[in-house]
Amino acid sequence: MDILIIGFGGREHALAWKIKQSPKCGKLYIAPGNAGTALEGENVALDIKNNQAVVNFAKEKNIDLVVVAPDEYLAQGMVDALTEAGIPAFGPTKAAAELEWSKAFAKNFMKRYDIPTARSETFVSFEEALQYVKEEPMPVVIKADGLAGGKGVVIAESYDEAEDTLRSFMERGRFGGSGEKVVIEEFLEGNEVSAHAFCDGKDVVMFPIARDHKRIGEGDTGLNTGGMGTIAPVQVPDGFIDEVKEKIVMPVVRGMAEGGNPFRGILFPGLMVTKKGIKTLEFNARFGDPECDSYMRLLENDIVDMMLACINGTLPAIDIQWSKDFVTTIMLVSDGYPGKYKTGLPIQGLDTIKDKSVVIFHAGTKKEGDTTVTNGGRVLGVSAIGVTAEESRNKAFKVSESILFEGKQYRRDIGAKWDI
Repeated sequence: MDILIIGFGGREHALAWKIKQSPKCGKLYIAPGNAGTALEGENVALDIKNNQAVVNFAKEKNIDLVVVAPDEYLAQGMVDALTEAGIPAFGPTKAAAELEWSKAFAKNFMKRYDIPTARSETFVSFEEALQYVKEEPMPVVIKADGLAGGKGVVIAESYDEAEDTLRSFMERGRFGGSGEKVVIEEFLEGNEVSAHAFCDGKDVVMFPIARDHKRIGEGDTGLNTGGMGTIAPVQVPDGFIDEVKEKIVMPVVRGMAEGGNPFRGILFPGLMVTKKGIKTLEFNARFGDPECDSYMRLLENDIVDMMLACINGTLPAIDIQWSKDFVTTIMLVSDGYPGKYKTGLPIQGLDTIKDKSVVIFHAGTKKEGDTTVTNGGRVLGVSAIGVTAEESRNKAFKVSESILFEGKQYRRDIGAKWDI
């Protein structure tokens, strides 16, 4: 099979790395890819904001499977366009992916199907939103309704911070149209974890539980980022994954099917484990990034088989197998991230990694001649496998220290806690 992956980040490199191992994989293309994906297949300069351009390329190259990995291309209906053209595509339709691209839709969906989540209200009026936060206890959580690159959530610790956030979203256009509508939620305390599930429209297969570290600073301080590192599997009580499946994931699959929009692909609910039980923070309609880096190290099945089973509705026929090892993925990021940062900085040390249990996934990189340089806020994901959590963590930090670029930052407390 010739396969096309859409995207350019660490998630796409991890998927390319795993797909390349499949006996089914023939020619592998990544559009547009990065310096890391070029090691796995052929990067192609394709206008991925144009669904028809992707369809035309897939037809020209006789592509057998397109993997639409990032949220924004699911939201623009790329899977719909490919499917209509008779090209198999992995990922939910635009209507099914609304669970991610509209926080308001997701909250209403959760209320309708009795999925546990935080108390919330949705606003399109700045004045009404401001009046609401005046009456709420602090902190409150303010979310841009639409896609915002993982940065559209602010935990406002004070009324002044809440007002400034609402102004930046709703009046100053920080996220364009994505912030014109906001969801304001009660703040939940507890342990945040990531759940993932393969879905085929009717049935689901659960992943082990992972933990992403979203804040830029150690001790979970500072601004939210797209993710500073992930660990898996998080140690959870007996029955935890079954509870997530029955109370959160299956109600989504049943509800979307009832609404005429069966969910096929990856469903990724972000969860908060509180004293009152498991609560759903949000839904994502694709692999997490950097969660995908860790999961691809643990999945023992052929990923292409899993994707085809989701498309064809045959998930129950597959016996999914996960490694019993532990994985730590540490993101090396640019100085200034998640704000302004420099790009084009040479990266040293990538060719010195000898430990086969460590894989470097490129997130924000490109080639300038023979030199790999930075090309984003999150630059590299250092992913290390170990028989124990401590072993995987030690390996990841050792390699993270050996890779060099100007202004390199990373959190040194990734994986400090492996249970909930």
